[in-house]
Amino acid sequence: MSEEKPLDKLTVKELKEIALGIEGLHGVTAMKKDELLRVIKESRGIPIKKVMEKAVETIAGVKGQIVLLKEKREEMRAQSDRAGLKRLRRKISRLKKRTRKLVTPGA
Repeated sequence: MSEEKPLDKLTVKELKEIALGIEGLHGVTAMKKDELLRVIKESRGIPIKKVMEKAVETIAGVKGQIVLLKEKREEMRAQSDRAGLKRLRRKISRLKKRTRKLVTPGA
């Protein structure tokens, strides 16, 4: 008896063949590999590892943070908090650099 390959290593075609054998399952031919894996593992009672998804950062989101920090900067100027102003200036500078990196991925 040959050992069976792990489900993660099977091709989509092989996964679809397995999924077609599951009763009460519809739309197998339109499923993607991750969906097929999830359905097959659920039917076999195999625990599913949850993958942490990386939060997608947008330019608009980063610029919104910059605007909030600039408002905070004005408050600190009124209080004449030099150390706080220095920290905010650095944060704003880093966020601006991040927006530039988001425009040119891989740079």
